[in-house]
Amino acid sequence: MSVEIVLSILSLPVAVILMFLVIWNIISFDELKTDYKNPIDLCNSLNPLVLPEYALQGFVAFCYLYYMQYLGIVIMVPLTAYHAYRYLRRPRMSVLGIYDPTAVMNGDEMDRNKKEGFVKLALYLINFFAGLLWMILAVSS
Repeated sequence: MSVEIVLSILSLPVAVILMFLVIWNIISFDELKTDYKNPIDLCNSLNPLVLPEYALQGFVAFCYLYYMQYLGIVIMVPLTAYHAYRYLRRPRMSVLGIYDPTAVMNGDEMDRNKKEGFVKLALYLINFFAGLLWMILAVSS
């Protein structure tokens, strides 16, 4: 079995995990907006998931770059650059993550995070179907 087949098969569960993480993010911000969750609980539940999401997404972007899958490159490389920008511009905190409990309650910040979640969900869905196509092409050749 070639490396391309293995990586294309691995990209599908990784895409599903990324979609789950983004859906968790969207639901958490909706719970914050409807007062089911307070900002400290939100940040305690989302901040530990930021770096694993970025690492998985970076792995998928690397796979696409290594095997020159152009659709994946167009989707994942700009998103990886945005994640790096977002992490480098995060508030200074004692814990890893990008969400600060004092800033996350701001209405504009909350809306921006929800919109970011929906855009990332759309990109991860496209990534899932591109990975499915990549796997079919790798297995059939």
